[in-house]
Amino acid sequence: MATQIESRLFLLTLPILACVFPGSGYARETEKNGAIIKGMFVFGSSLVDNGNNNFLKNSIAKADFLPYGIDFPYGPSGRFTNGKNVIDLLCDQLKLPLVPAFTDPSTKGSKMIHGVNYASGASGILDDTGLLAGNVISLNQQIRNFEEVTFPVLEAQIGFKRELLPKYLFVVGTGGNDYSFNYFLRQSNANVSLEVFTANLTEKLSGQLQKLYRLGCRKFVLMAVNPIGCSPMVKANRPTRNGCIQGLNKAAHLFNAHLKSLVDFSKQQMPGSNLVFVNSYKMIRDIIKNPVSRGFKDTSSACCEVRSLNEGGNGILCKKEGQPCEDRNIHVFFDGLHPTEAVNVQIATKAYNSNLTSEVYPINVKQLSLL
Repeated sequence: MATQIESRLFLLTLPILACVFPGSGYARETEKNGAIIKGMFVFGSSLVDNGNNNFLKNSIAKADFLPYGIDFPYGPSGRFTNGKNVIDLLCDQLKLPLVPAFTDPSTKGSKMIHGVNYASGASGILDDTGLLAGNVISLNQQIRNFEEVTFPVLEAQIGFKRELLPKYLFVVGTGGNDYSFNYFLRQSNANVSLEVFTANLTEKLSGQLQKLYRLGCRKFVLMAVNPIGCSPMVKANRPTRNGCIQGLNKAAHLFNAHLKSLVDFSKQQMPGSNLVFVNSYKMIRDIIKNPVSRGFKDTSSACCEVRSLNEGGNGILCKKEGQPCEDRNIHVFFDGLHPTEAVNVQIATKAYNSNLTSEVYPINVKQLSLL
């Protein structure tokens, strides 16, 4: 079982939940054969948070300072990396504008036409996940924000009707933080096996996807939990022979296996839906195993100066105004946990274009967008 220090690796980690909408005069044609995508609605945690936590009081999960955003066009924005995150890069692939953060007071009216980002660093599938990081927005609340706040505005602004939702694309993912702040830390889980906890967690996520389905969403993309056991935070506190903590990777790998199975299961439970699983776990592990062939050199150390436990930090986030490495493109990790933009580029590119079912299952995002 992971120690409290190891479990902090999950503090800001989650895969992705996103939703893409076509329709209205604002729709864009992304492919010559007629795929029309209007925008993207994003749900998740720090891997996809583009600034929501900036506006939350009493939250320690923030990245609104340099060196975060050093390579981002608008500087520090709340993204937990040096440049763009995976969602930004998927927007590029789909020829969509970057979507605004839900909690930003300026996100209102026509600014929501191309989508909204609801993601919150340290949040999870379970409502109480992330409380140790202070104020965060759970996945359930993120979905409510979409249903109860954004959707009514879209209906009022552009006369949007639920009948159009089957043409929308949903990218969905979450899970890592629920292990650290529930399974690995709470005594109530002492007698619960990893397998049982994972099955229950997946069932909870399935119910959340079905809620979106009942709202009219039909196209989903599930993004894997990354290999947390290979992060610089782990290596700084518990060096191992192969460089990764297998116990943490086992939890992530097991959840991802359930997530992939959920693709097939959900198609039966949600008639007319289409789901894609993006195996970012495998993509990052492949880079770590053979970095040079993929353009990387440093697979183990953080690119920025990380604020350690001894300095009052969590061993994950960069020091404010700290000095980053000179060549971010050869580093796998930007801080103690989150990947660099260079890694995000590879994940987003493969999510959109890969024809390997070991990377995207059963089809890629581009093919899903054309259905």
